Amino acid sequence: MSFVVAGVSGNTGKVVAELLLAQKHAVKVVVRDAAKGEPWKAKGADVALADLGDADALGRALQGAEGAYFLVPPNMAAPNFRAYQDRLSTAIATAARTSRLPRAVFLSSIGAHLAAGNGPIAGLHVAEELFRRETPTAWTFVRAGYFMENVASSLATLPQGFIPSFFPASLAIDMIATADIGRLAASLLVEKAKGTEAIQFGGPPVSMNDVAAAIGRITGSAVRVQEAPLDAVVPTFTGFGMSKDLAELYREMIEGFTEGRITAEAGQRRVTGTTSIEAFLRGLLTK
Repeated sequence: MSFVVAGVSGNTGKVVAELLLAQKHAVKVVVRDAAKGEPWKAKGADVALADLGDADALGRALQGAEGAYFLVPPNMAAPNFRAYQDRLSTAIATAARTSRLPRAVFLSSIGAHLAAGNGPIAGLHVAEELFRRETPTAWTFVRAGYFMENVASSLATLPQGFIPSFFPASLAIDMIATADIGRLAASLLVEKAKGTEAIQFGGPPVSMNDVAAAIGRITGSAVRVQEAPLDAVVPTFTGFGMSKDLAELYREMIEGFTEGRITAEAGQRRVTGTTSIEAFLRGLLTK
């Protein structure tokens, strides 16, 4: 079988492409920079040079493919992040329609069934609706939980004996490792889904207190959670180089989790990841 994989310069797309190649499938990776395609050529993949916002180039890359993996890559400097999301989603939909792509897996998010009040996740809601309405493709929307990788940014203060959190320390939310996402996406492409569905992917729920406890078991040192106010989200994130627009969307998302708005949609198929938060943290802390 032949597949097209986007996002191979990031965590999930890389896993998807590597697993499909290991299974002896024909794989074409989509990259914007020819230099980033060279390692994939060495692994046996074809390389298509295309921006995910270029519907024509992406459509040509999809010709003849039996399936594809898509995502909207992060763009921390986008002055209007929702417009950026919509531009890429529209191009993906156009390319899938013109190439008559049979099936695709799209990295969405927990809470994507909500049209508002969920920060950047609202753009994934729009994408899901657009793909359902405008393409002949059988889509599987992987509504992933909060990435475990996001916790890594909290580890810089471990020498001081604490980890900071904008979430309440006891709030348990679905978390998932990006490697698990890649593994699920690869298996879904090979399964040949016949219809469009959303899959809730994450869990069991993890709190920042759970994260601190796992770190304590790994390091042998007590760790506490230091909660930070929501009003500090925007200045903190913009201080790291994020656009103010996106920082404000992240504030809304964090508030949505905290207030219980952002949860898995009832009645949808649920899959649990295989990587525990402790196993993930052990991999970070024992390198």
